Amino acid sequence: MPPTLRFVLCGSVDDGKSTLLGRLLHECRQVSDDQLRRVEEDSLRYGTQGGAADLALLVDGLQDEREQGITIDVAYRAFETPRRRFIVADAPGHEQYTRNMATGASTADLAVVMADARRGILPQTARHTRIATMFGVRRLVLAVNKMDLVGWDGATFDAIAAAYRALTEEIGVPEAHAIPVSALTGDNLTERSGRMPWYAGPTLLGHLETAVVEEAAEEAFRMPVQYVNRPDADFRGYCGRVASGTVARGDRVRVSPAGTEAEVESIVVWRGTRREAARGDSVTLVLTPQVDVTRGDVIGTADEPVRVADQFRARLLWMGDEPLAAGRPYAMRLHATEVGATVTSVRHRMDVNDGSKLASSGLELNDLGVVNLATSRPIPFAPFDRCRRLGAFLLVDRWSNATVGAGTITFPLMRAGNLEWHDFDISRDARAVVKGQEARCLWFTGLSASGKSTIANLLEKRLFVDGRHTYLLDGDNVRHGLCRDLGFAAADRVENIRRVAEVSRLMVDAGLIVIVSFISPFQAERDFARSLHEPGSFTEIFVDASVEACARRDPKGLYARAMKGEITNFTGVDSPYEAPARPDLRLDTEKLTPKECVDVVVRSLGLSRKGPGAPP
Repeated sequence: MPPTLRFVLCGSVDDGKSTLLGRLLHECRQVSDDQLRRVEEDSLRYGTQGGAADLALLVDGLQDEREQGITIDVAYRAFETPRRRFIVADAPGHEQYTRNMATGASTADLAVVMADARRGILPQTARHTRIATMFGVRRLVLAVNKMDLVGWDGATFDAIAAAYRALTEEIGVPEAHAIPVSALTGDNLTERSGRMPWYAGPTLLGHLETAVVEEAAEEAFRMPVQYVNRPDADFRGYCGRVASGTVARGDRVRVSPAGTEAEVESIVVWRGTRREAARGDSVTLVLTPQVDVTRGDVIGTADEPVRVADQFRARLLWMGDEPLAAGRPYAMRLHATEVGATVTSVRHRMDVNDGSKLASSGLELNDLGVVNLATSRPIPFAPFDRCRRLGAFLLVDRWSNATVGAGTITFPLMRAGNLEWHDFDISRDARAVVKGQEARCLWFTGLSASGKSTIANLLEKRLFVDGRHTYLLDGDNVRHGLCRDLGFAAADRVENIRRVAEVSRLMVDAGLIVIVSFISPFQAERDFARSLHEPGSFTEIFVDASVEACARRDPKGLYARAMKGEITNFTGVDSPYEAPARPDLRLDTEKLTPKECVDVVVRSLGLSRKGPGAPP
């Protein structure tokens, strides 16, 4: 019997996906009498067939789906015929639920893309096709539905099939078929239709039953470690699912990224052991000698070790409500590991209709693009075209924990391998000792006119008098030089803070007390700045004042101009400010004077001790 076929059913809204799947389940005798009676009852309330059984209700399980007649969530269904077993993901067609369609495509071997014979190939049809191929689906079927509504016209079908063929050829899909169907009447779903004698190809089910499941391109053994199993002092095993290749007892393996080698002593499974394991098997490997292995490491054959890099070219589907901003830090989840990651640049955005490359500095919701990525440390991977498991990733917003992007690694950027961090003999601590102080970064954040610059200036004067070695980085001053090329859009603000954060790290490494006074409106960027410093050497100070209080002070007249619409992207007016939820220090400038705020900082952080060179 052929292996199980996993396929995703997708297309634009109202193309008939749920009806087609419901009809397939019914024709394949996968619907019980009780289920059918329930559908007949629900059809009187939610159905679209004038009281007749609406088979779409078999898979539209959510209340909102039934009431609106649309698919919102991905509905997974399993069914089988005498020739094959199927697992199908019924994906939503609305553009706002594109992220759910990507979920269904990520594990599919084949995609059935629906098209309404009256409307042809729509932008969402093209988008779903591109997303499916982006996530490794190399076999496509175009089901041209509602042929009954165009009078079973062969010329209409041929025109749609030709347009889709042009799309798939441009993408580079090796195999795509078009089948005319009517989900409502069942024509060409499980049996050949007598209403379309001009079509000589297989039925939809016949094609699915004979489709070849493509094996992974990567032949070498690869297994991401999901869990280190240590039930007692005598056993240490590494649990995971084999992503590619085979492994047997006695094989020599290498653990990446560390590069240590060992031999497979045993392969443990439920209630026993096995001599070997292959792709898809969930096993526990016991190695000899025992080596350091943690979750997220990848065990691979020693002769063909797993590649490791920290910069990549990747295809990315943006799923966040807020636009992607290059330079903003995210969490990247790849196989069993999670690391910090930054989109360093957007190479281009893709036109979903014709595949053309559009210049862009960011990505909006549901955009497809090609980007450069940098991770916080080297990670083991494989190009997605070689191994899905080691090449597909998610980007997660660190502040909201929402998944904002899904992508696939194309190749590593070779320049990453040409760079090496040099450790010099004179350290940060040594530089700080000479200066008689503890090097640290004091990061002031708050709205414009909250009092940041005033407090920062007074603080530096106090520390200077005490003989401290300091430097003050102020938002306005930096934009005259280091960041003069940046505007005030979200992407520019992210890059502005990234540059300043990197400079602050260098200054702390020089042994200085660096005082940073920036609005820095986004928590993610402030967290990124903190991540660049050693624990305890970064202090986030929230200079707290309401928008109303800041507008009353308004020394530059900016709030008044922003409220008139003369200035756009102004924080607190038409651009958001994410106030720190747990700052290290909070200064309420509506209650405290600037001098009192400085006293609080000096006292709270223990900065009042006289340093060398201080006046008597």
